[in-house]
Amino acid sequence: MSDDAPMTYRRLGDTGLKVSAVSLGSWLTFGSSVADETTAKCVAVARDHGINFFDTADIYARGDAELALGKAIAGIRRQDLVIASKCFWPMTDDPNDRGLSRKHIIESCEGSLRRLGLDYLDLYQCHRYDDDTPVREVVRAMDDLVRQGKILYWGVSCWTAGQIREACEVADATHAVRPASNQPPYNLLERDIEAEVIPESERWGLGQIVFSPLAQGVLTGKYSGGKRPAGSRAADEQRNKFIGRYMDAATLAKVDAFVGIAKELDVTPAQLALAWCLRRDGVASVIIGATKVEQVVDNAGAVSVTLDAEVAARVEKALA
Repeated sequence: MSDDAPMTYRRLGDTGLKVSAVSLGSWLTFGSSVADETTAKCVAVARDHGINFFDTADIYARGDAELALGKAIAGIRRQDLVIASKCFWPMTDDPNDRGLSRKHIIESCEGSLRRLGLDYLDLYQCHRYDDDTPVREVVRAMDDLVRQGKILYWGVSCWTAGQIREACEVADATHAVRPASNQPPYNLLERDIEAEVIPESERWGLGQIVFSPLAQGVLTGKYSGGKRPAGSRAADEQRNKFIGRYMDAATLAKVDAFVGIAKELDVTPAQLALAWCLRRDGVASVIIGATKVEQVVDNAGAVSVTLDAEVAARVEKALA
């Protein structure tokens, strides 16, 4: 199959914003394991393949990911980009430099804009739920940023169905802007959001921007038999703490079967895994990570993979 299929675009929830079905993230890559020169190349190739949506966060490499992305997008027409960032995690030891208080949200947004070299963010997300801050304070702070033109939309990440419902109810009761998106992990090995989060999000008009759609790279098949290739995330002691839950022998054997299905279909395992995520209407975009341009090209090709019900069932059975 060709990797040159045109990118497709999806509405972000009930908004009018169109985001590329495949988006490029910067967690554990930009500003840390990937040099700025490679970051710029990955962003350029992503743009060449129709990717308009780029996701980052202040906590990624303690601000360096935003700085690297800011350098890579400098000179690109602003209207052609959808840039998302997040706040929640502590950036310093200061007690107010964390969480979702109005103070931290406003100051964090200013910091992200400065590092990215932008006047506004297309999407600003609560990186986690904050038990110490009333939801009404979070909603109002985000609504104020929208009204000030600092952000165009706001969203959440890894919130439960109940937390999403509460935020939307508060927004409606106070005539504030509802969140437009949720950013959870979602892949063939991690499907928790299907039971409650996706249905509740669809009820309130939120789209899913899913991260780790390749299960930290495990679904590419590169770790077959427990191998940890040099230069891979599993072999990186600084960045492999999230991959361990996928590296047991039983899971890797299932992935081998999944890889076999991809070969039968003449697609790469990464393309098949991403296409499986994108089969759901509630998923607006899958966030990929890349350390080299070849990965961006391969992943972007997922939009040309069509999964019928029979193939989807085979894939799910292999990884059940």
